[in-house]
Formats: sequence, C-alpha cells, structure tokens
Amino acid sequence: METTALNVSPSASPSPLPVPPEPKLASRALLRSGESLSSRRSTPIAELRVSAEQWAAVMGSPALSLNELQALEALGRCRRVAPGELVFQKTQAAEQLVAVLDGVVGLGSMAADQQFHLERSVHGPAWLDLSSAWVGAGHGQDAQAMGPAVLLEIPLSGLRPLLQRFPDMSERLLMALAQTVQKLTGATHDLMAKDAQKRLITWLLSRAAAPDGDVALRERKRELAAQLAITPETLSRLLRQLMSAGLIEVRGYSIKLLNSAALRALVQA
Repeated sequence: METTALNVSPSASPSPLPVPPEPKLASRALLRSGESLSSRRSTPIAELRVSAEQWAAVMGSPALSLNELQALEALGRCRRVAPGELVFQKTQAAEQLVAVLDGVVGLGSMAADQQFHLERSVHGPAWLDLSSAWVGAGHGQDAQAMGPAVLLEIPLSGLRPLLQRFPDMSERLLMALAQTVQKLTGATHDLMAKDAQKRLITWLLSRAAAPDGDVALRERKRELAAQLAITPETLSRLLRQLMSAGLIEVRGYSIKLLNSAALRALVQA
C-alpha cells in the first residue's frame, strides 16, 4: 500500500510530503440503487489465488487440512474493491464473515454529508468483521476501502455445516474472535487511561521489530492519527517532541527508536 513519509523536523512546522488523494466515496447512484454491496464482483477464491500466508492469517495455525481448505475455497468468495468504495454499511444485514486479504479497509462512520470518519484501519490479511453475522444484526460500523483491496467473504449459512464436519475450524474462529476482542479491549483501555503522548509511545513500542529498532510506517498519517484518537497535527507535534528529546528519529517511511527504556518510563510515569 502507498504510505506517506513523515517530515517532522524539530525546528519547523510539519511539512509532510504530498499525500495520495483521499479515497472518493463510491458512486451515490450505486448506493441509491439498493444493490447489495457484497454481491458485486464476487469471484471464486481459486481465481484470485489466496496464499497460504493469507489463510494462516485469518484461520490461524496449524495449516488447514486439504479437506478443510477445499471446503472453504468452495464456499468463500473474493471480491476486489476500489479506493473509496464502501465495503459494507452498519445498516446492512451482516450475513457473512468478512476478511481483508490484501490492502487496507477503514472502519468508522459515514456522515450525512457523505464524509467518512475513520476510527481504525485493518491491513490485510486480517479479519474485518468476524462477529456481526453471528449476532444476526447489522455491522457495527461502516467500512470503506482506503485503497485497492481484496476481500474474502464466507457466508455464515454455508459455514455452519462445515463447522460440524470440521470441529477444529470452530476452535480456529473462536481463537481469532478472542484475539480481536483482546486487541480492542487493549485499545479501549489505552484510550481511557493514557494521554495522547502515552498512546503514541505505546503504539511505537508495540510495533518495533526489536528494542531500539525500527517501526515501519504502513499507515498514512491520517490513519495512524485516527487509531490514536488524535488529529494529524497533534501526531506531528508529538513526534517532534520525541525527536527533540532524542528518543526517536523519523526516517522517511520508518521511525527509529533511540531509547526504548526511556520511552517505557514515559508510558509508566
């Protein structure tokens, strides 16, 4: 996916490189038509060649058995979505488990003026909505593609018989759901208990490949700010502060942690 280098010189106001244009909303005429968002451009899984790594990311380990894999490939469907296209709406009945195989999809809310308010983003391969179909209600949030993306959709009506044939598959989905809940619980705790600087530092420490290592920037600046519940301007200011303190160094599309021990001390203060 395309990202934007962060230019946050300590001695100047933030002047990031030109960012890619924000995704445009899917055609209003299409939204008015009442056509099911999940019915468009569905493609048999085999034609899009879902990789072993993608299956492992959404279904967990160990690797799926040949019978499990064949059953899921026969049931699931993939579809491509364009930048700015709505993946699903919270008012839409949730009948499928939805994963992002490739690309980035944002979760948030669509305002009356058709502006999408991003709350968090999901980078593929990962589940986008694993829970709503089981509840039998609408999706909890609106979802919009942040760039070109490929989705995997598994209808719950067809999945139920598979779970009876392959009991281990239920354990896989339960584990994936538990991990999602745990991640969201941690994010909620950070939002309630930590200020903006501590949330940013916690994010940096969690993404570092090693202590005092590099953090690869997969998100656009706007996406990262939304995840931290701050504005892009606040994000730039916080990064400048950490740079001025000699704790990090911004290197284009990555952030180098220079003193992880001091960063952890700031979080615990």
